[in-house]
Amino acid sequence: MGNRDRIILDGMGGDHAPAAIAEGAALASQIVENTICIVGDEKRLTDELARHKHNPKRIELVHAEEVISGDEAPVRAVRTKQRSSIVVGLNMLKNGAGGVFISAGNTGALMAGGLFILGRIQGIDRPAIASTYPILGEGVSLLVDTGANAECKPNNLLEFALMGSIYMEKVLNKRNPTVGLVNMGTEENKGTTVLKAAHALLAENRDTEGGLRFVGNIEARDIPRGAADVIVCDGYVGNVVLKLTEGLAWSIFQLIKQKFTSGLFTKVGALLLSGKLSELRGAFDYSEYGGAPILGIKGAVVKMHGSSNAKAVKNTIIKALPYMKNEVVRNIENAILNLEVTGRLE
Repeated sequence: MGNRDRIILDGMGGDHAPAAIAEGAALASQIVENTICIVGDEKRLTDELARHKHNPKRIELVHAEEVISGDEAPVRAVRTKQRSSIVVGLNMLKNGAGGVFISAGNTGALMAGGLFILGRIQGIDRPAIASTYPILGEGVSLLVDTGANAECKPNNLLEFALMGSIYMEKVLNKRNPTVGLVNMGTEENKGTTVLKAAHALLAENRDTEGGLRFVGNIEARDIPRGAADVIVCDGYVGNVVLKLTEGLAWSIFQLIKQKFTSGLFTKVGALLLSGKLSELRGAFDYSEYGGAPILGIKGAVVKMHGSSNAKAVKNTIIKALPYMKNEVVRNIENAILNLEVTGRLE
């Protein structure tokens, strides 16, 4: 395999780094054929790797002595900490030393670094964070944006829809994914001026060559039911939806646990249902789904949850492979160029 098949992993980002990062990489090294290049404090990473069974032929270390913490100002940190694991990793990606960069570190620094070092895809005004969202029954939707852009223009939402559709098809294997716009009602005249204009843009690009399967506005209550494969909204709304779902799921599981442990008969019932309850908990476990791609920059970059454990790191590495191999970035570039040529992107 060439350099562009290597996975570049930020060894120092996240609440449990470098221990969880090294352990997750060790687990992944026994599964994937690609080389995993971990960037960070070489001595600490070496010590952590020694604690876990791993394939030494699949893991390389690149030393980076600086760390960008979660509470640092993103732009300043990227500019002043040139030997940080995030900056070194992104430069490696830019220079072709790997095909994807994965980090659980400072989201703002990762976004700023992606813009400064890699740059935006031509025609993309604002990159977006795309997060998988578990739907009732089976499978996932893709929620775009979940925190990169608190305020958006109509054309930004069109870009999110297009990028999300390509990712959904190329990485999550959903052919001809549907697209829905989060709004306060399903009627096309609902919502703010921005949402009305965005609806018009999305509808204009519906079912055209290289266009979208836009199903219209969707209400928040219909998101868990899989109202659309790609759910489009600004980052403020998307972040609220994601965190509300996480909090609600946790509260429901706690309530179920309390109810099932309140008496002898309910404890027996809980024992009988323990397998199904574990499946339900797994459906809302972020560590099962890997990280969230940052779409719109000129490189495959994946943001992991800040509290990612070894399981989440392993799954993110595995699920980042099709993002890299299926040339999602190039496909987005071509799709945006097509919209510009046809005059459908304002």
